[in-house]
Amino acid sequence: MTATLDAPLLVPGTVPGSGPESGAGRPPKRPAGPGRGIRTRLLHVLRQPTLVLSIAVLLLVTLWALAPTWFTAWDPIEGVARDRLQPPSATHLFGTDNLGRDLFARVVHGSATSLAATTVAVIVGLTVGSFFGLLAGFLRGIVDDAIMRFMDVLLAIPSLLLSLALITALGFGTLNVAIAVGLASVASFSRVMRAEVLQVATAVYVEAARVSGVRWYTILRRHVLPNASGPVVALAALEFGVMVLAISSLSFLGFGAPPPTPEWGSLVSGGRDYLAVAWWLTTLPGLVIVAVVLSANRISRALERNGGTR
Repeated sequence: MTATLDAPLLVPGTVPGSGPESGAGRPPKRPAGPGRGIRTRLLHVLRQPTLVLSIAVLLLVTLWALAPTWFTAWDPIEGVARDRLQPPSATHLFGTDNLGRDLFARVVHGSATSLAATTVAVIVGLTVGSFFGLLAGFLRGIVDDAIMRFMDVLLAIPSLLLSLALITALGFGTLNVAIAVGLASVASFSRVMRAEVLQVATAVYVEAARVSGVRWYTILRRHVLPNASGPVVALAALEFGVMVLAISSLSFLGFGAPPPTPEWGSLVSGGRDYLAVAWWLTTLPGLVIVAVVLSANRISRALERNGGTR
């Protein structure tokens, strides 16, 4: 009598199915809960020093905007004549301007105006652009062609020139500048949203929902929009830095808040006539703008690498 080659080799004193290959006696693996997922993401962020620094910069500037008196006790409007054009020191961290006003206080208080305008611009661009991109990608056909040709026309116009044209129509002021910058970015959001919607709309689960008789607006709300929003959020983070630069540029040209209201672009503009004797009037506010723009770009790259909010 011959034994088959496929028969398992049994060791005396053991029970079938209790060997090391069966996994018996091992503690069951616990599923990763939400707390463990948050810790994993936090550790992943902490391993990237530039990302941590970028988040810290944006948090600091946000605190400047929300609670400026925590960081400076100087008045951003009233100055002391005898302290005019003093260089950076322990008393005046960023020095003083030609009217004796503390420059650090003006930068801190001006962050509220600049960040509020940038937030409005991002919301306008994200909302309007995503709406048109969603319609174009979901309805397709003649609607898609009409919307995308209009977006191509907007993309053909330089964003700063388009913003200036819109400001001419809307009028001067920080709010109008924010709306104009936001409308100038509609085409970028629209194209990204359309591309994501076209990809998601052909997925198996979306087709299954259509065959099951689910209404189109339910499919749009439950399936298409949540799964297509990740790259658009990453683009919004990138556009935040671009819009900070655009709004500061328009404020530098005199289209923003009227003086003496502090605003980052107007602070850089106000120090142009004193570059030879007071370099800090333009350099230090300019470095703040550069730090915010670079931080937003770094966070945008991290969101894009991780698939946005998916």
